[in-house]
Amino acid sequence: MQKTGRFSVPERVEIWRRYKAGESLASIGRAIGRPNAIMHQRMWLSGGVVPPPKRAPRVLSFAEREEISRGIAAKCSFRQIAQRLGRAPSTICREVRRHGGSYFRCFYRARRADWRAWNRAKRPKPCILSLNRRLQGLVAAKLKLDWSPQQISGWLKEQFPADESMRVSHETIYRTLFVQARGALKKELLGHLRCKRRIRRPRLAKQRDGHGQILGAISIRERPAEADDRAVPGHWEGDMLLGGDHSQIATLVERHSRFTTLIKLPSRNTDDVVAALARHIRKLPTQLRRSLTWDRGWEMRHHKDFTVATDVKVYFCDPSSPWQRGTNENTNGLLRQYFPKGADMSEYSQAYLDKIALRLNQRPRKTLGFKTPADRLQASVASTD
Repeated sequence: MQKTGRFSVPERVEIWRRYKAGESLASIGRAIGRPNAIMHQRMWLSGGVVPPPKRAPRVLSFAEREEISRGIAAKCSFRQIAQRLGRAPSTICREVRRHGGSYFRCFYRARRADWRAWNRAKRPKPCILSLNRRLQGLVAAKLKLDWSPQQISGWLKEQFPADESMRVSHETIYRTLFVQARGALKKELLGHLRCKRRIRRPRLAKQRDGHGQILGAISIRERPAEADDRAVPGHWEGDMLLGGDHSQIATLVERHSRFTTLIKLPSRNTDDVVAALARHIRKLPTQLRRSLTWDRGWEMRHHKDFTVATDVKVYFCDPSSPWQRGTNENTNGLLRQYFPKGADMSEYSQAYLDKIALRLNQRPRKTLGFKTPADRLQASVASTD
């Protein structure tokens, strides 16, 4: 039979242990005998964030306080009580003085002492964003521009290097969004995060199957060293961002600057893909046309035609190794905020794709020292002229 009352301490410990290990709420509920609805309610209230303990394990328990009360009634000394509990005599002395007066005029009661200790131990810290309205307004404004909490935190350090009051960690921003009891950031701002979740979830490793073999494919291991270390601009990573109804767009990311370009595609046919990519690459300055790294997608099997049209070699990742195009994979994850899975990509115009690319290129990146990809690319191109 499933229980519906309050969670016990062992149950709370087991819930968070299983949740952090990646178990579903339904599975956790079955394990501890709780309805699925109650498990979801519990997570919604906490925002998926483990609540901090109210008291440290080392403090006196209620049972120990009852033993102290009995010892005082039996006229035992503090040293005798301490020896019985395995505690320091000074601990017993401080406990009695704090909650009951001196030993000779003692009004110590275990229940009253434990209640007062709980209240003293809570010491709720007000959220930094609720105390600093200016900081709260800046954070909310940047979230509305789809900046990530980490980008906001890094930008604040750059903008206010001498003002410690205008600093906030990205973790604090996340917790303030997920734990609405803090009351500093509105719940609607959660919709501006890249992942549309309303509670924090543990990270789970995901694997993606590889694609077919491509004739004449040049391995990524033969790519120039300057592309591997991102020393010069002009080396790109590409992939397809897939949507519903067999729709797709092409994404290109420049490795040196993380500059992103989105290209509308009529189909996934290799001729259409190669032609669209070639048209875009030919518009770039010569110093930005060095190489292109792609996965094993069948849409690039005519890569030799692309190389002939653009004089840009195409290098292919190893099978089932998307991490070898980590910059592009990360960018595609960012783009899912604007192009959710299942969306019909054919409905988006090239003008809209350019607008989204501009938004990404004007957002600061931690890996660039919180400079924008657009600024980094412009500076690198100017230095090579």
